[in-house]
Amino acid sequence: MEALRLVLRYIHLVGFALLLGGFVVQYLSAKFRVNGAMLAGSAIQVVTGVVLSAPFPKDVELDHAKLAVKGVLAVLIAGMVWSVRKKESVAAGHFIAIGGMTLVNAAVATFWR
Repeated sequence: MEALRLVLRYIHLVGFALLLGGFVVQYLSAKFRVNGAMLAGSAIQVVTGVVLSAPFPKDVELDHAKLAVKGVLAVLIAGMVWSVRKKESVAAGHFIAIGGMTLVNAAVATFWR
């Protein structure tokens, strides 16, 4: 069971890398638009996050407040990414908010104990 959790955590981190990497590439190119890596990364983050929040094995204690904050952030990020997926250009504030919220979500995962 622990191996499954580790694989899911690894896939979750790959989703984060895709989301943030796609953001950085677009930001540095000065073309604020959502790319395929950002779409895939946001979807992977939400799906693996939901599965990782399940209490398995049964003796694992979960921090429900942390999970709620991360879940809300992940859903907001995914909504922001998927809502503009077909646009040629995204407003700078909207685009930077995606990257900022992605970094905040990672900070919550890292520093909230």
